[in-house]
Amino acid sequence: MSEQKLSDKALSILAFAAYHSLASGEVVGQVVLDDGKGHMADPDGLAELTEEGLIEVEGSRGRLTEAGADELEIILQAIRGSYR
Repeated sequence: MSEQKLSDKALSILAFAAYHSLASGEVVGQVVLDDGKGHMADPDGLAELTEEGLIEVEGSRGRLTEAGADELEIILQAIRGSYR
C-alpha cells in the first residue's frame, strides 16, 4: 500500500469535486469554497492544496490547476475501479 501524501482534509475538497464530476458527467475545474450558507471547505485542507499547487483560490471558488485536475482524475479512476 502506498503512503498517503494528502491529508483527509485536503482529500475532502477533491472528493467534493469528484462528486460533482460524477453527478454531472462533466469535467470539474472549480469548486465552491464558501457557499455563504455555512458550507465551507476546510481551511487546513485548502491551505495544503494551495501549497501543493493543486488549487488556486479565486474569491469563494477554487480553480484546479493542471496538477489538481490530474489528481482529481486519479481519484475518479480509483472510485470507478473500486467496485468489485
